[in-house]
Amino acid sequence: MQHYGIIGYPLRFSFSQNYFTKKFLDEGIVNASYSIYPIERAEGIKNILQQNPMLKGLNVTIPHKKNILPFLTNTANLPLGLTACNCIKIDGECLIGYNTDVIGFEKSLLPLLQQHHTKALVLGNGGAADAVKYCLKNLGITFLVVGRRMTDEIDVLYENLTKKILLQHLVIINTTPVGTFPHIDECPNLPYQHLTHKHLLYDLIYNPTKTMFLQKGEEQGATIKNGYQMLLLQAEENWRIWNEE
Repeated sequence: MQHYGIIGYPLRFSFSQNYFTKKFLDEGIVNASYSIYPIERAEGIKNILQQNPMLKGLNVTIPHKKNILPFLTNTANLPLGLTACNCIKIDGECLIGYNTDVIGFEKSLLPLLQQHHTKALVLGNGGAADAVKYCLKNLGITFLVVGRRMTDEIDVLYENLTKKILLQHLVIINTTPVGTFPHIDECPNLPYQHLTHKHLLYDLIYNPTKTMFLQKGEEQGATIKNGYQMLLLQAEENWRIWNEE
């Protein structure tokens, strides 16, 4: 039996568990299973591995994409300069880290980009944001990181976003969990009235399918996209990695 799973916290709902369970049924894969492992601290992975010796791969989600790195034995497959991991291949005692968020995000974003999409705002600075920033750099899109508290990695606070900033940055990507189920009446604190039909709003959240962030953008004529396709793409890439020789 090959076993796979996901670590994160609190893991109220897992796209990955539903996706892979259905995949196994649809494709007649009878020797595989997928479980969720809610762990508050990344070091909890040690107990998971001890208790589940048949584990072949793990997804990593909020809040562990960055703090799981010290527990990996091989980070050579992480893109250079990217300090976040969302996929672990387990080979004996070796934990090999990958980032498939990069592939999922870039492939789902590219078809939406237009010539005027040259600058972006990245909302949040967690592990998912690292993959987004990496992709934007590769695509030649400059960006500002927006946060609630000023740190070395935050360029501008939400409260300081102006009409001028929004009109200069026509791509806005939400990498935070704000607005996810069950808190569907919440959204990042933006001056949404300054959005236009030239804006592209991308929300990494997939539940609900149209967050308040996306609804407010759509009301202003912006193009909107949720994170569901990104999840599909990265899930299939995870499966490929887990099963390659």
